Amino acid sequence: MRILIVDDDKQQRDPLVSIINGWGHETASAINGVDALEVMTHFVPSVIITDLKMPRMDGFELLRRLRESGNFPPTIVLTAFGSLDLALSAVHELGGFWFLEKPINVSTLELLIERAGNQAKLVSENQILRRELSFRGVLCDLVGVSKPMQEVFNLIRTAAPTDAPVLLTGPSGTGKELAARAIHTLSARKNNPFVAINCAALPEALVESEIFGHEKGAFTGAQERQIGCIEMAEKGTLFLDEISEMPVQMQAKLLRVLQDFRYRRIGGKQELQADIRIVAATNIPPREAIAAGKLREDLFYRLTVFNIVLPPLSERTEDIPPLVESMIQALNEKYGTRVTMPGRETLDQLRARRWPGNVRELRNVIERAVILAGEGELIIEHLPPGYRPNEPALGGESEAETGGLGIRVGMTIEEAERNLIEATLRRADNNKTRAAMILGITAKTMHAKLRKYRSMDEVAVEDEVSK
Repeated sequence: MRILIVDDDKQQRDPLVSIINGWGHETASAINGVDALEVMTHFVPSVIITDLKMPRMDGFELLRRLRESGNFPPTIVLTAFGSLDLALSAVHELGGFWFLEKPINVSTLELLIERAGNQAKLVSENQILRRELSFRGVLCDLVGVSKPMQEVFNLIRTAAPTDAPVLLTGPSGTGKELAARAIHTLSARKNNPFVAINCAALPEALVESEIFGHEKGAFTGAQERQIGCIEMAEKGTLFLDEISEMPVQMQAKLLRVLQDFRYRRIGGKQELQADIRIVAATNIPPREAIAAGKLREDLFYRLTVFNIVLPPLSERTEDIPPLVESMIQALNEKYGTRVTMPGRETLDQLRARRWPGNVRELRNVIERAVILAGEGELIIEHLPPGYRPNEPALGGESEAETGGLGIRVGMTIEEAERNLIEATLRRADNNKTRAAMILGITAKTMHAKLRKYRSMDEVAVEDEVSK
């Protein structure tokens, strides 16, 4: 093992070096944190042993720097009499492996080095396994062996170690939030919060408060101070989903955060510093959103230091088998089922679909099929109506498929959506949960839309009666 000893006291440091060398380890030494960081440019330690109180840079700051850089081997903190509280803080807050009081018990030190070395070995093996899995088609929770997804993986691996803003684009259901989480997990911020906010789901009046927070009394109903998502994501990652749905005036305020990482709570007088990494996503092509006035062009350029495009499932059908395998494994664990991979005929049927709802739609279909199967091989009969042979999926191009939708040129989007939902309900034998699954929306969304259309019908009837 390679051990780095950091201590400004030569009478403590040199004997430690001799003892640890005698145990067969390779050692290097440093007199303070600054010296240690310099040594680590050419000596990569398995374990660090460090004192806390040192000139120029103490052990506490050294651990903080290593944690922020993501290069943080297991560390044994040495503490003198009267410094126990500081040592405990270093261990628990900054992730030191253990602490050891002076004068040092040599046998205890040897045992701690062995344990720390085993931990370092496990971390190294996990990192190697993660890298191997990413090249086999798995990167965190993303799955894909196709060329488009391997390109996405490469961009994520490149962007993750930096603090550069990232804009994720692609159709709904392609896995943009999973990509954002992968960026966070592979970054030096991985041990800090990942805060996700859906800009489309927030009422316009509450957007600023949700993102920036507010002070007590800032507006009617503000009975106490509330921290916003920026503050919640401190030292971590803030994921802004559906960024093009954020009000344009709020986009201007967000732009300032990206420029100088300063912000102010609503009603606050003090500017706060933000130590966050921002990842945003939109399912609307950015140029279309800019042309429609939904996305500020200057914000777009700030966000696109890295632009990662998630491809639709129809462009990577070779990913369907590994996706299905991954989903079945996760769903078996969730539901306690024992379902095995489908055979070639079922996989061919799945690959033949267009999947307008992308990976989200595929997961809905597989979840239903796993619940129905319970155990054994997942077969075609477990797939929902509309996903089996000779049952074209809604949205296809055949006359039989479109004839019952009643969509015509000149009708509103709302009318077309209503007709599609009604046709899907008919196909699903009026089963709302199954219809929602086919459409790639949640059951809650389905019920909300049906309530909306029902209330519209009631208004129409009242208007007719009043005539």
